Amino acid sequence: MPQNEWIYDWNTATPPAIPAGTRVLLDDETLRDGLQNPSVFDPSIEGKIEILHLMESLRIDSVNIGLPGAGPRAYAHTEALAREISTHRMKIKPNCAARTHENDIRPIVEISQSVGIAIEAATFLGSSPIRRLVEDWTVDHLERTTEKAVRFAVENGLPSMYVTEDTIRTDPETVKRLYSTAIRNGARAIVLCDTVGHATPSGAFNLVKFAVEEVVKPSGEKIRIDWHGHNDRGLSIANSLAAVAGGAHQVHAAANALGERVGNTPMELMLVNLRLMGLIEQDLSRLKEYCEKVANATHTKIPPNYPVVGHDAFRTATGVHAAALIKAFRKNDLELANAVYSGVPAHLFGLDQVIEIGPMSGKSNVLFWLEKHRVPADDATVTRIFDAAKQSPRVLTDDEVFALCTEAARN
Repeated sequence: MPQNEWIYDWNTATPPAIPAGTRVLLDDETLRDGLQNPSVFDPSIEGKIEILHLMESLRIDSVNIGLPGAGPRAYAHTEALAREISTHRMKIKPNCAARTHENDIRPIVEISQSVGIAIEAATFLGSSPIRRLVEDWTVDHLERTTEKAVRFAVENGLPSMYVTEDTIRTDPETVKRLYSTAIRNGARAIVLCDTVGHATPSGAFNLVKFAVEEVVKPSGEKIRIDWHGHNDRGLSIANSLAAVAGGAHQVHAAANALGERVGNTPMELMLVNLRLMGLIEQDLSRLKEYCEKVANATHTKIPPNYPVVGHDAFRTATGVHAAALIKAFRKNDLELANAVYSGVPAHLFGLDQVIEIGPMSGKSNVLFWLEKHRVPADDATVTRIFDAAKQSPRVLTDDEVFALCTEAARN
């Protein structure tokens, strides 16, 4: 039975904010912006290369491979990642961050020429009135800096991606002036940023719409618009989708929401939501592997209740939930089982629903567990496990349940 016959979907009761068929690109910031999180370890180059290949397997469109102007280690890692992309003829497209200074842009030029592939230069500078106040900058100074940096990148053969920090708190006149200057000097991608996590979905939509109408259309050029968001208010996914609805072509994100403070837009949840919205179709069965590889390489942990890839994402030990899930399994319908108590179908991401036994379980949990583990479900065994679960303050481990089975068999 098609799933749309089981579920009334209020999400589609009105036309979608992002029309079907919209192509949404993703730029992976894990290996650069994500590593600005103060709790992470900078992975070895071997670890970064493994993560890069997982990005490729997930068909992520582009990747920020570093800020090579930051020092020798950053330069060496950036060059190695660029060479890996070139050697393996990977489809993922590299870009590098750079401040709007020639000293930051020149290393990108060197690496691009050495490796023999195009590397987009993501040149950034602060733009908001509050930042200008702190730095004693004028908009005239920012405009001159923008012109010089973008022109230098383009003249040296680099595709130019122009970025202003804290765009979401920047006045319309400055937004228009700086981005128009960048485009006039050869930038063919512009990035609108919510650097401090200030945005709401309406703010993201409004800013992108303004850039479309007041910057891109008047330029007469074909310009890619990117959205770069942070998660300080817990709105990064909603903001990113609103930005796409407003006209953004590409969203920047990082695995496991890594990034400064509470982190960037989470890449894995962008992939999940775009897949569930029907806007991408790629195989995401390695999504959890990607997240776990990043967590291990950066010495960070994925919270157990984290959506989709967390340990508890598809586990239940609650009696009423488990009972419904078991009934669905009995119908031999995987899609039904994955939808009855979950808004995210586990099988789309190479995962399974798991029924466990704990203090909130019913006997159906016990019977299902025994059947799955091929243990005879006699009354004594069921009662022993059920009684122990009701006295436990937590879910029982498989080893504990097996031990209870052994005890029941001895008595």
